[in-house]
Amino acid sequence: MPAAVWAIVAACVLWGTTGTAASIAPETVSPLAIGAATMGIGGLLLFAVNGPVALRALRDPAARRWLAAGSLGVFVYPLAFYSSMDAAGVAIGNVVSLGTGPLFAALWEWLFERRGLSRRWAISTGIALAGVLLLGLGGVERPGTSPGAGPDTSSGAGASDPLAGILLGLLAGAAYAWYTYASTRAIAAGHPGRAAMGGMFGTGAVLLLPVLLLTGAPILTSGTAIGVVTYLAVGPMFVAYLLFGYGLRAIRSSSATTLTLLEPVVATLLAVAVVGERPGPVAWAGLALILIGITVLVAARRRPAGALSQYHFDHG
Repeated sequence: MPAAVWAIVAACVLWGTTGTAASIAPETVSPLAIGAATMGIGGLLLFAVNGPVALRALRDPAARRWLAAGSLGVFVYPLAFYSSMDAAGVAIGNVVSLGTGPLFAALWEWLFERRGLSRRWAISTGIALAGVLLLGLGGVERPGTSPGAGPDTSSGAGASDPLAGILLGLLAGAAYAWYTYASTRAIAAGHPGRAAMGGMFGTGAVLLLPVLLLTGAPILTSGTAIGVVTYLAVGPMFVAYLLFGYGLRAIRSSSATTLTLLEPVVATLLAVAVVGERPGPVAWAGLALILIGITVLVAARRRPAGALSQYHFDHG
């Protein structure tokens, strides 16, 4: 596989830890505060290390309109994503949010470029989305929340409203696919991936700071909360998006979002091992289908030597 694919895979592994890390935070810290802090602080870090090239991209009218549009997705995504996991559990929140990304990515590409997708891409994504559906329908059991209580078969640790969590996950999936697509358009305007990531996430961070100011006070009252937010901002946010920006230089946004279906797999495994969630047999079958779908996609994206540079030129 090309280095760009490996970079996105590494980013997915980091992203897969977000739900488990967030579950460690005290209950007094809301998912809105965690989301705003994670991408707000992480976005500022991305802008700081890429300042000159990010400013150059923001000054370019062709790139600026896409970076501004993408920043709206950066604003919506963390608020919806962490709220989805809070309502439906780590496994299902991750699966719905990231599993629907390819569907929305294809929609954005069709709306703005009238770009069709290959039959093999449709098959691979269909297999993966079938896995997402099975994982959602399969249910996730969690231990009782009080001594002597029986198992809670809602959706996951801390789950309170699975339907709301699924709807929030759909919103997160649309927002994630949107800022992924917008970043590829900025890159196609002639700017490196780190310029697009720095400019877009820096602008999104400015939008998230008011939310952090309104909701973030409980973070400062707990060393655990500070540690969780620091990890989320530096690892899954800062480092992972540097890797993701590198990967987008050579991979279409629809392909990138399909590859990121690895994230819910990692997130589910960690939810089982650390949080205590227990997917049923149907849910495990869904995980297997997700892996099969990704494998089909990677096989479909192999190209002869020399094709990558032309693909990069065409798609950013």
